Amino acid sequence: MMKLNRFWVGIVLVLLAGLAFTKFVDNEFYFYAIYAVLQLMVMGVAWNILGGFTGYVNFGAGGFFAAGAYTTVFLHKAFDGPPLLLAVVVAPVVCGLIGLGVGYLTLRLKGVYFAIATLAVAIILETLVINWEYVGGAGGYYILIPDDVPFFGSYIEWLFIVILAIALFAIAVSRYLNSSRIGRGLSAIRDDELAAECMGVPTLKLKLISTTAMGALMGMAGAPFPYFITFVEPVSTFSLLVAVNAIAVPLIGGTMTWIGPVLGAIVLGSIQEVVTVTISSELNMLIVGGVLVGFITLAPHGITGLYRDFRDKRRRRDE
Repeated sequence: MMKLNRFWVGIVLVLLAGLAFTKFVDNEFYFYAIYAVLQLMVMGVAWNILGGFTGYVNFGAGGFFAAGAYTTVFLHKAFDGPPLLLAVVVAPVVCGLIGLGVGYLTLRLKGVYFAIATLAVAIILETLVINWEYVGGAGGYYILIPDDVPFFGSYIEWLFIVILAIALFAIAVSRYLNSSRIGRGLSAIRDDELAAECMGVPTLKLKLISTTAMGALMGMAGAPFPYFITFVEPVSTFSLLVAVNAIAVPLIGGTMTWIGPVLGAIVLGSIQEVVTVTISSELNMLIVGGVLVGFITLAPHGITGLYRDFRDKRRRRDE
């Protein structure tokens, strides 16, 4: 109970610190940069629920992110610019249902077959959007953001608070799934699904929970994205970099625990933002590949794995 209380106190303190940050910092660059890191964090946390906890590698996670973004576009077109918070609520419901449906269709596949099937789902979603003129089709869709936002100096400050709240919510969901009976069941599936079934673990039910949670959080990450970039078009929204980033973050931070994607997003996102400012954003894919190869070679279990190895060595030395 004490650990749980400390966790929730930390969540509240981080949110309050974010609110204070908007009052004392005037340079909007910091809000744009931190937004990008937090968005990356949500995507990594979401991917890890299925790819890390359950062991089902998903190459189509970027499709759910884009589906969340285009849910916002649809609502903006249908209701003439509804509040952002409505999109943040509706997008995860839509994407969670897509995740549930995709799970029913693909979760009986395993390994590379499942990974290819999820990639095919992302391609299907992209094709639908390209041919859907209502949301802009291949030509894209502009979203005009308000000039003034109550209680905030600019719209990017409001977006920063929204993505911070989403990131904290995603972390809380991931932590719950990791530490609960659901998490233990997902871990059993990852280690040996056949043995888990023989022990009475409801594998299909747990995998559907995993895909639904992954889809919902991915959609929630994508919901504010159109307001962040103001112009949405299929090529960039369904970009390969989105899917690769979502996979790279937990692999760098560690997939066995909820905090791994958080650490991975801070490391990878910070490097990307620094290089974007100092050199060029075109190097982002190269950075992801280089950092990912480095961690897979030198630290295959990520940052959290390095910490566990260090802790175990120190414990054995003290004994």
